Amino acid sequence: MGSHRRIAPSGQDRSTRVTVLSAAAATAAAALAAPAGAAPQDTPATTKAKVDRLFEQAEKATEAYNKADERTDTLREQVERVKDSVARGQERINTMRGALGSLAGAQYRSGGIDPSLALMLASDPDGYLDRAQTLDRISARQAAELTDLHKAQRSLAQERTEAGRKLAELEKSRTAVARHKRSVEHKLAKARKLLNSLSSRDRDAYDRASRAGRGQTPDLGSAGPASSRAAAAIAAARSAVGRPYVWGANGPSGFDCSGLTQWSYAQAGVGLPRTSQAQRHAGRQVPLAQAQPGDLVAYRDDASHIGMYMGNGQVVHAPYPGAPVRYDPVGMMPVSSVTRI
Repeated sequence: MGSHRRIAPSGQDRSTRVTVLSAAAATAAAALAAPAGAAPQDTPATTKAKVDRLFEQAEKATEAYNKADERTDTLREQVERVKDSVARGQERINTMRGALGSLAGAQYRSGGIDPSLALMLASDPDGYLDRAQTLDRISARQAAELTDLHKAQRSLAQERTEAGRKLAELEKSRTAVARHKRSVEHKLAKARKLLNSLSSRDRDAYDRASRAGRGQTPDLGSAGPASSRAAAAIAAARSAVGRPYVWGANGPSGFDCSGLTQWSYAQAGVGLPRTSQAQRHAGRQVPLAQAQPGDLVAYRDDASHIGMYMGNGQVVHAPYPGAPVRYDPVGMMPVSSVTRI
């Protein structure tokens, strides 16, 4: 994508809203029918692998949720614009009808009989002819106004049809958002149940593994960012290290993977799309070997995860629930693309 979207002003920290919503919904989801936990024959390693797989599936569902949610926001704005246009069109039609009524009244008052008879009866034929010319002009103007009115009515009918279509799309999008939200919550609830099925020692080991060596900033080398906006985005991403993963959130108090990269570049004045799949097309793609700090690194064939390259083989990303924003090796999972903004 060659151009960047305008950054919408935020009156409320969306991550706070989503955090509260997620927490309440996740509690409810955990109470629903879900697997009781690991099967008796599962080893801790097998259970951990299942947890990782569920987190991956939840992340894919999260990006689908983000896409549907972004679509809903766009449609809501379009619906409001169409509604405003319909209202302005109706006001214009009302004004045109009023003008036509005034013209018709003037015509009726000035010449309501046959022109030839009126000329024969006129005491001042020259004056009558002057008035007749005026009436002709009024008639021509009235005809033009009537044509304009018919055009405006047709245009208004089309806009009303468009408003109805957009409203129907909006309802479908809202349904998609709710569906993806339920999918995320269900998978996260299953992952939590599996983790809870582990012994305290195994849970602690999993917890340590998901955070091992992330407490300090790694050596990022001396490579410079690709641009000044990349430098500003890097500074923002560094400031987010340690903040929690919150699905559906785009900062500043919590993030999912694409929310982190979107927020970081927003601090540089650059508007990125909401999803990781769209973000990988938001600039010029370069080979991994040529990655520079500030580049976006998308993972898996479907680009369902994304992070920001920081230099010396390290990325910053929001991994998954329970693991805060952190540094990890760029090769932590299969890389599908590197995008320079």
